[in-house]
Amino acid sequence: MKLHLLTAAFAALALCASMSAQSVYDFKVKDMDGKEVSLSDYKGKVLLIVNTATKCGFTPQYEELQALYDKFKDKGLVILDFPCNQFGGQAPGDIASIHEFCTSKYNTTFPQFDKIDVNGENESPLFAYLKSKQGFKGFGNGQQAKFMDEMMKKQDPDYASKPDVKWNFTKFLVDSKGEVVARFEPTVSMNFVSTVVSSKLY
Repeated sequence: MKLHLLTAAFAALALCASMSAQSVYDFKVKDMDGKEVSLSDYKGKVLLIVNTATKCGFTPQYEELQALYDKFKDKGLVILDFPCNQFGGQAPGDIASIHEFCTSKYNTTFPQFDKIDVNGENESPLFAYLKSKQGFKGFGNGQQAKFMDEMMKKQDPDYASKPDVKWNFTKFLVDSKGEVVARFEPTVSMNFVSTVVSSKLY
């Protein structure tokens, strides 16, 4: 009972933190070494914030994310990678092993942070804030979108009305003023993501 109350209290604190925040710059997160990082360090940058996994059908998007980063990093883009094990247990292992996988297989060079939860009682206040600004708007069209929709409906027939992150490689776009301007589901073409990102760069 005490544990449940404590967990609920932490969830309430995360929600309060997200509601009182004026922008993403008000949040602090832990990097892969466990050190606290203020997102205010990225003021003036365009941010693509992604929850990732290493054993997911969407994991090859790491390659496309790196290509996007290489293309636009000199124009102000930063990709922030937050591994998350909440969807199918597809981000197993500690952050060191995850980082080794990403850098060796996909040659990633964008910032990677400590593992987090993006939904539920222990959700990251940052992701609570992102979801409050950009809710779920559907998986789009195509075979992957249809598959994801059918899978989610089996878990929760009412899933589409909730802002929760639905799966790995959901992306939130933050403009150079710190405003959350777009959300991309993992089924959205990275070419489309690139087009929207480029429109926000200076």
